Amino acid sequence: MATCKNLCALLLLLFFSFLHVKAILDPADFLALQSIRKALQDMPGSHFFSSWDFTADPCNFAGVYCDSDRVISLNLGDPRAGSPGLTGRLDPALGKLSALAEFTVVPGRIYGPLPESLSDLKNLRFLGVNRNFISGEIPTQLGELRSLRTIDLSYNQLTGRIPPTVGSLPELTNLILCHNRLSGSLPRFESHTLTRLDLKHNSLSGSLPPNSLPPSLQYLSLAWNQLTGPMDRLLGRLDQLNYLDLSLNQFTGPIPDRIFSFPLTNLQLERNQFSGPVQPVEQVSIPTVDLSYNRLSGQISPMLASVQYLYLNNNRFSGRVPASFVERLLDASIQILYLQHNYLTGIEISPTAVIPERSSLCLQYNCMVPPVETPCPLRAGKQKTRPTAQCNQLKT
Repeated sequence: MATCKNLCALLLLLFFSFLHVKAILDPADFLALQSIRKALQDMPGSHFFSSWDFTADPCNFAGVYCDSDRVISLNLGDPRAGSPGLTGRLDPALGKLSALAEFTVVPGRIYGPLPESLSDLKNLRFLGVNRNFISGEIPTQLGELRSLRTIDLSYNQLTGRIPPTVGSLPELTNLILCHNRLSGSLPRFESHTLTRLDLKHNSLSGSLPPNSLPPSLQYLSLAWNQLTGPMDRLLGRLDQLNYLDLSLNQFTGPIPDRIFSFPLTNLQLERNQFSGPVQPVEQVSIPTVDLSYNRLSGQISPMLASVQYLYLNNNRFSGRVPASFVERLLDASIQILYLQHNYLTGIEISPTAVIPERSSLCLQYNCMVPPVETPCPLRAGKQKTRPTAQCNQLKT
């Protein structure tokens, strides 16, 4: 009799364990995953969905991570490099995964808009759908997701403005929207934890007020847009920056002296309309500084001689090149020194000086005959010196 009781208890335990396995996932999440699966397919060569057998526990599917009976993370597609990715659309049922904290999609051919139902994911902290064919506008409702920390929608076909509601997200740390077709002005970003803002390669326009970006920024790229106006008051506040790229815009006004003391590894301000002198207050320790194709003037500061890759070409610099540049060039401390297309009048370097093979110097099209023959970029042209009339015009 005791053996029978033990056997019955074991069978009951197994039965309830079986029920527990089958009921582990919330029904709303189960149905949402089914709808998401129906809207997407593996690209040829991808086998991501091979594990998505709905007769089994969905919490064991590839890319699905659960906490108790809820899906908390959904990573669609094989994350290994070179994976073909997925195709299809993002189904609105995505918004039914109300406990979701992380949603990512690997690069592929997913098209159509971002579902507005994303606004129902109140616990979402990480949204990453990059390198696909997502189109339409960024849903204004994303601003309702107050826990969002990272948004990466880069390399898609998004249009329209960056919603002001996104700028008001209080916990936002990373916003990566580069390589889209976004237009209009930038919203004011209010998060005190925003460290990375990458908006390059869009069609953004307008100017940036001095308080539009938080001083917490460490990485800022606004390159390849149509942004205008002065930046000196804004940049002067961003003293945590370690990467700054404002190239290929229409920014005007002076470059603040303070910026050269920031902990930058890369300073890209080329192809704008910045003007005035460049006067760092101390030796510049930034490895790469590109100020080319602007309207900068005055003498070249010796404080820039400590830069390894320095591009000052196509400006209005005048006077003689400081001797410290020659010293560092000849001992190969300077790798690139581009000074072509300015109004420079001299440089103290011997015509027989040997430029190290790994260093590059270009001096042509200035108000002097280059004392040494050095190879220059093709776009520098073939003229060795600037016409005397232009040089005289600068003096007056």
